[in-house]
Amino acid sequence: MKNTLLSGLAGLLFGAGLLVAGMTRPDKVVAFLDVSGDWDPSLAFVMIGAIAVHFVAYRFVPKLGSPFLGGRFALPTRRDVDARLLLGAALFGIGWGIGGYCPGPALVSVVNGTSDALVFFGGLVAGMLAFNVTERAAAPAE
Repeated sequence: MKNTLLSGLAGLLFGAGLLVAGMTRPDKVVAFLDVSGDWDPSLAFVMIGAIAVHFVAYRFVPKLGSPFLGGRFALPTRRDVDARLLLGAALFGIGWGIGGYCPGPALVSVVNGTSDALVFFGGLVAGMLAFNVTERAAAPAE
């Protein structure tokens, strides 16, 4: 129960941070991505802050042994860049640019009941399901 409560509080804090930063406002995100038009650089500061926190935390995580709330860390081991990674990054960027949302802010906006976020999140779920179907179809038979 304690782990669930702490995890929920961490999620609420993350969601509040997304709201305060303006990441749940598609117009602000699209203005940030429009570098050749009326560019709004304010989200760059949010991203720089997130990158700085991650940069420091990533160096300490392996030294902890296990997460504070139990289980184990799932750190990436691959370092190569392949077609799947590039395609996935391109699809993520296209979706972010068209919809003005990435998954975290979309989920926060869904909770707020924002209609465009509901449409975006439906597309996100459909994309994840399509990925799972194609992965299973492409997997070698056991």
